[in-house]
Amino acid sequence: MHKKIKFIEVKSEIGAGTRGASLGPDAIKVAALDYGSTLFHKISSVEIPVENNLLFEPQGSPYAKRLRGILNVYEKLVKTVGDTLKAKEFPIVLAGDHSSAGGTIAGIKAAFPKNRLGVIWIDAHADLHSPYTSPTGNVHGMPLAASLGEDNSTSRMNKPDKDTADLWNKLKKVGGITPKINYSDLVYIAVRDVEPEETYLIKKNKIKCFTTNDVRRDGVEKIARDALAYLNNCQMIYVSFDVDSMDSSISKGTGTPVRNGITEKEAGSLCVRLIQNEKVCCFEIAEVNPTLDKENLMAENTFEILQRVVSQIA
Repeated sequence: MHKKIKFIEVKSEIGAGTRGASLGPDAIKVAALDYGSTLFHKISSVEIPVENNLLFEPQGSPYAKRLRGILNVYEKLVKTVGDTLKAKEFPIVLAGDHSSAGGTIAGIKAAFPKNRLGVIWIDAHADLHSPYTSPTGNVHGMPLAASLGEDNSTSRMNKPDKDTADLWNKLKKVGGITPKINYSDLVYIAVRDVEPEETYLIKKNKIKCFTTNDVRRDGVEKIARDALAYLNNCQMIYVSFDVDSMDSSISKGTGTPVRNGITEKEAGSLCVRLIQNEKVCCFEIAEVNPTLDKENLMAENTFEILQRVVSQIA
């Protein structure tokens, strides 16, 4: 591909229920040092100001915790991702919790508002909740709903107050466009821990899903080829990689590990194969949490995948 890469670090963890994801990007850097890699010396990096100070203050609405802080992070991320793309650079977002993905998507769409954007979501979770349906109130379970402009009022089980509803509407509209993506332009890979409210949306909107068993049966090459073919009508594609897409035997260093995930080798090969497609314009890694890990293993596995991805772009 031979594109200039820029790392965008978003050390935010206010969208997660477990503490420590803000340390993920630095844990990946530590892994790079342990491997003797100069990757972070060779590639320029910008750090987004975050709102982790809010962890020491009241959480706000129980249905969308620290939502105002997440909105602030989104607004900064929109500008940085957009500016990076307009400068013809390839943004690789190194995120804490996965709530940041909604800001990344908004940044891509703000930079290219007329382009149809496809999303390949490699994750254990569907992240389709809204403040009206979330069982936890953790916003890292909501970035796709925000990008889709989805409240899922049919499955409503919460009654957020007016301030929360207003903030949620602002989050959906970040970047000036809502919805940013269509259900028909979303592909799930390895999603397996899904609540009934999300299952309703997946079935209603016929979201394309490739399970871990599909990956195992058909192989990474076919899954990647089929996912890209499904998004053939999109001009741009964003790939989001949550490390909990990997099996819980590997992904101990993440806040929400889930059994029956893909292997580290499958994850790496999948990301590499997808990134080779010329329509892929942005790649994001989220949810490495070294406080839950032993010997920084999750970050080391993730760095190996990142290194392989970078080699395909630069």
